[in-house]
Amino acid sequence: MKKLILLSLCFSLVFSACKKEEDITYGVNQVNADSYNSGKDKLKSTFQYISIVYANLFQKALSANELVEITNCIESIGDKEVAHEIVLSNFMNKTGVIMPSDSLMRTDVDVFLEETYKRFFIRNITEAEREYFKNFLQTHPNVSVEMIYTAFSLSNEYQFY
Repeated sequence: MKKLILLSLCFSLVFSACKKEEDITYGVNQVNADSYNSGKDKLKSTFQYISIVYANLFQKALSANELVEITNCIESIGDKEVAHEIVLSNFMNKTGVIMPSDSLMRTDVDVFLEETYKRFFIRNITEAEREYFKNFLQTHPNVSVEMIYTAFSLSNEYQFY
């Protein structure tokens, strides 16, 4: 009799534990979760880097003669990162660089960040990046548009397409 009671108790526990529960649906918004670099895995050549960075800064094409001259200069330097920094510094010191003023950047940080990401990385800014830059700009009042453009132009993501 004890065995029968024990056996029936075990069956009742197993069947009550295996009862199917209702499907629960939560109100979660769908979010696009693309990779931040969107498949950029090919390193830009020196020609590509120079012409693209010039076009991003001046919003016009670099002449063929200047492109060849700058490329030869970069290729004569062993450290490409240092060469890119020097060329970028020279570009920033030229007249005609098209960039918003520092006050305009601080007035509407969201628009500035969206335009900068599209201009340099050819993609939308992620929410994590937006929050990081908003906090960074709030805590670093001396950061200028020129500094941000320089950082974007020298970043790892910018080196690839």
